[in-house]
Amino acid sequence: MKHTLVALMEDKPGVLNRVSSLFHRRNYNIESLTVGHSEVPGISRMTIVLEGEDRIVEQVVKQLSKLINVTHVLDVSDKPTVVRELALIKVRAASRTRSEIAELARIFRARIVDVGATSLTIEITGPEERVDSLVGLLRPFGIEEMARTGRVAMVRSGEDDGNNGKGYSSQTAMPQSVPLMAQEVPM
Repeated sequence: MKHTLVALMEDKPGVLNRVSSLFHRRNYNIESLTVGHSEVPGISRMTIVLEGEDRIVEQVVKQLSKLINVTHVLDVSDKPTVVRELALIKVRAASRTRSEIAELARIFRARIVDVGATSLTIEITGPEERVDSLVGLLRPFGIEEMARTGRVAMVRSGEDDGNNGKGYSSQTAMPQSVPLMAQEVPM
């Protein structure tokens, strides 16, 4: 089964290396990995997608939680989540095929972000299935280059889990070194 993990960690040098080393040492394959800033200054959010049995993924969560600078790890696979992926796709576009490619982009709610003499670059954001579908339809035209972010996931709002729909509590996510002023103020 495919699992999606969300890990919060202090934004310090070497943390990503420790996380990837853990996967390498245990011979776990990371299907996708995205990292960026979170809503808390000094805390980064990592979304990890991996294939594995529940028992193995539970071990991964426990091992990640033990790493220095990792403040919280959550398997969101069974939670209601919003999942998105971003892709930039450069597709060969002759003058006779440009309108057809532009129509495909419109149908998939994608945008043409660059126009060249022989190609178009399309940006699409959405569920992986939508990105995969557009890529499949663009392949016959000739994909020259593609960059995909991988999965980004967030637990849906309104889930009655005592953590404001975040999948984690604000207190758990806060490292000791972040001043109290940086915490979210409930509204």
